[in-house]
Amino acid sequence: MPSAEETSVHQERPAVRPTEQDEIAAAGSELIGGPVGRWARTGTGPLTPVRVMVLVAIGMFALGMVQKLPCYDAAWFQGVNSQYTHACYSDIPHLYVGRGFADGLIPYADRLNGDMEYLEYPVLTGLFMQVASWLTPASDTDTAQLREQMYWMANAGMLMICAVVIVVCVARTHRDRPWDGLLVALAPAFALTATINWDLFAGALTAAAMLMWSRGRAFAFGVLIGLATAAKLYPVLLLGPLLVLCLRAGRTREFGKALTGAVAAWLVVNLPVMLHSPEGWKKFYTFSQERQIDFGSFWLVITQRTGKPIDVGTVNTASVLLMIVLCAGIAGLALGARRRPRFAQLAFLVVAAFILTNKVYSPQYVLWLIPLAALARPRWRDFLIWQACEVMYFLGIWMYLAYTMGGDRHQGLPEDGYQVAIALHLLGTLYLCAVVVRDILMPERDPVRRDGSDDPSGGVLDGAPDTVALGRAVREPGRPEEAGDEARSAPPAH
Repeated sequence: MPSAEETSVHQERPAVRPTEQDEIAAAGSELIGGPVGRWARTGTGPLTPVRVMVLVAIGMFALGMVQKLPCYDAAWFQGVNSQYTHACYSDIPHLYVGRGFADGLIPYADRLNGDMEYLEYPVLTGLFMQVASWLTPASDTDTAQLREQMYWMANAGMLMICAVVIVVCVARTHRDRPWDGLLVALAPAFALTATINWDLFAGALTAAAMLMWSRGRAFAFGVLIGLATAAKLYPVLLLGPLLVLCLRAGRTREFGKALTGAVAAWLVVNLPVMLHSPEGWKKFYTFSQERQIDFGSFWLVITQRTGKPIDVGTVNTASVLLMIVLCAGIAGLALGARRRPRFAQLAFLVVAAFILTNKVYSPQYVLWLIPLAALARPRWRDFLIWQACEVMYFLGIWMYLAYTMGGDRHQGLPEDGYQVAIALHLLGTLYLCAVVVRDILMPERDPVRRDGSDDPSGGVLDGAPDTVALGRAVREPGRPEEAGDEARSAPPAH
């Protein structure tokens, strides 16, 4: 039975209709007949909000696959430049051969013949790649091109499932805001980058973890975060802001459960490979350390503008120090804000900080942020501004590679133009970070809290009084009635 406290915090409210609160959503709804009417019955019948968003997500994912059609037909297999001029590059078909899957090699155990000694991906992503190779139909009469095409299709099918999982989890994380999942389903960068790499797999596990935490299932959250970290490194960062919030709310026991689940799940997945093939297992970590400054980062802009290379060790150290400084700032914000920030807000900020300070900011890294952004700042105007910057960068990087790989023809975007694309890319992410920080400092501007909610994705943090706070932070910011009074007196969020 739920406790009295849980009953008061998670009381049933009517679902938030974005067309009533968001001018962009209201304008967009004119395409399908306008905003929902006063007497409309929503959430009933076969087309519930979640089912609608699943259909939209599948449709957008399919459009992303169509966008890759020029590469699927020929560009992946006829030179390198065509896949850039068509902006349809994907790692998946190239690594099918380059990482030994086409030859039946076992990831981490079998040494590769090319420039990479072992598979440079975390263990669970390696398993995902291996399963896709098992699902790839093959016969002695198949050409190499056909097998690469089928491998990409097998991966695309599995990644589509991951995309649907992300949308469903985001839609269900905020109980009274199911339509926030539409931000993910309709995000143009989500469709464009979905099949570049395998990032959607870790994203699906992370979104499921966020859903579990919002339901008060701390251990399940930890298990999923541990599995997500075994697929990609960034999900472990969510434990940092969660620790700070649990300290402020006096919920360290729940954090302990989450940490235990994360460590146990990570070890269960990694230990067998670590013990059987230590050299192959550690390749991901050594590659991450040895990797040079790469596309999309502000470090690349510095090296290109100065014309002087920067030692990779120096960059690694500087990136870690910058990340520590930013995380300290986020922790100070979490402890000193007038009202305790929402978990999704801090999760978005810490992952964005990691990406911004990293020596590489690949176009598909936007997939890490989109679900968190939909939960942290579910406002269409800000989301679309950020997405426009990401789409411009998506086009910019391929046009730049087309320019550099095109020989004397110089088709595409020169170096100066690419630096502008990087700047736009970084500024778009910084803009969304700034808006989220403003919402934390001015909670009356937070769209999620306008209806009197405290932290719908916070689980045990939702409505919990503070036990630790700094400066001007209030001691009991989470009572729904106080949040509701504040929201009703506040101007509309913009």
